[in-house]
Amino acid sequence: MTSTTPEPVPPGVPAPASPLTELDARNLGPVRRWFAVHPVGTDRVVVGLYLAATALALAVTDVPAARWWVAAASFVVAALLLRRRAHPVGVTVAVSVIGAIGILTLGDTAAFDLAAAFGVYTVASNRPAHDAWSTAGVAIVMVAGAALIASPSATYDDGLRIPADVPLGTITADRVVTAVFVVVVILIALSIGSTVHSRRLHIADLLDRANGFAREAEQSAQIAAAAERGRIAREMHDVVAHSLTVMVALADGAKALGPKDPELARQALDELTETGRTALTDMRSVLGVLRAPESGTENELATGAPDLDDVVATFRTAGLPVRLVREGGAANLPVPTRRAVERIVTEALTNVLRHAPLSPDVRVSLGGVWNPDGPGRSVEIVVLNTHGPGQSKSTSGAQQGIIGMRERATALGGTIEAGPYGSGWRVRALLPLKEEM
Repeated sequence: MTSTTPEPVPPGVPAPASPLTELDARNLGPVRRWFAVHPVGTDRVVVGLYLAATALALAVTDVPAARWWVAAASFVVAALLLRRRAHPVGVTVAVSVIGAIGILTLGDTAAFDLAAAFGVYTVASNRPAHDAWSTAGVAIVMVAGAALIASPSATYDDGLRIPADVPLGTITADRVVTAVFVVVVILIALSIGSTVHSRRLHIADLLDRANGFAREAEQSAQIAAAAERGRIAREMHDVVAHSLTVMVALADGAKALGPKDPELARQALDELTETGRTALTDMRSVLGVLRAPESGTENELATGAPDLDDVVATFRTAGLPVRLVREGGAANLPVPTRRAVERIVTEALTNVLRHAPLSPDVRVSLGGVWNPDGPGRSVEIVVLNTHGPGQSKSTSGAQQGIIGMRERATALGGTIEAGPYGSGWRVRALLPLKEEM
């Protein structure tokens, strides 16, 4: 059975925020919020208002014999209104047709105009404008048209209203007033529904933008966290892999030199101690960044970088015949570039020490070059070694270091090449310089 427990959020990555909804954006009171959250309850309230209006109309109608017909038609209309959200246009047209038939049969509008207005509002608040106006036109033609030719008329005698027996189709002032009233009610419903629809579209657009910004911020945080993890992983690789490789080589050298040359063995042990202290310092810096991710990570990781001469000297003490050649145009490098140069050289020499410790010649070149197809001036780093007798050119186990060097070069907009070269192996990196040297 699979577990449904959500995966924990990684450290440094904010928990995903829930998308904003329309209820979050609208400042609704308790009553309006209840209607917004309970659409079925809202439909029942609408049907109740319609039936109450119908009952009031039946109580004052001048045609008692037709009350049973109006009551039956009202329940049919009420059932249709309960479905107005699913089929707003069809329900409004059906209600208008039933209302027109009821007015023509009863000779009174009863509450059919109110039902048509509810339907028009639903269409206008949920459908495009052309659907709303078309449906409202059908409702006006059916209900207002029937009221214009069949609604009751009356005469007045000493202030008393006396029903007038006016033939069907005869237009009177009372019927015109009733028809105009029906049109006004339907147009008011259309106007309110259109306003609600426009407000919903506006709120939806604002919510899309807000949720889009939230998603972008979350993705940016995740990307930044992934980049931070990658940068810290590179630093950990430098501290652990590089330092331990050199320390093992120094320890082996000191052991081998102990009986023959105690002074050289002592120097190797001193270098071993210094390398260990440097590794501990770097490790504390990395762990400090992990404990305080909000601090200046790049600056903290960039401090304490060893000088390139010290790097070469350390590997020379470990037994590699390293030569450092500085050429023109590579002085006063920016801190990020100097950091990348030292790390690339350290990684390359570590791979030589690990995979080709018997190399008779290892050369480190640092100089400035001009890139005709690139960003102008660049600093070039070349680490070239010649394989010793019985050594292969296999790089199994060094691929992670090559990936780390490539990431460092790419971070500065540079390139790196690593592969067989003549009888040995060459690492060549080009790091662009933003300022002329």
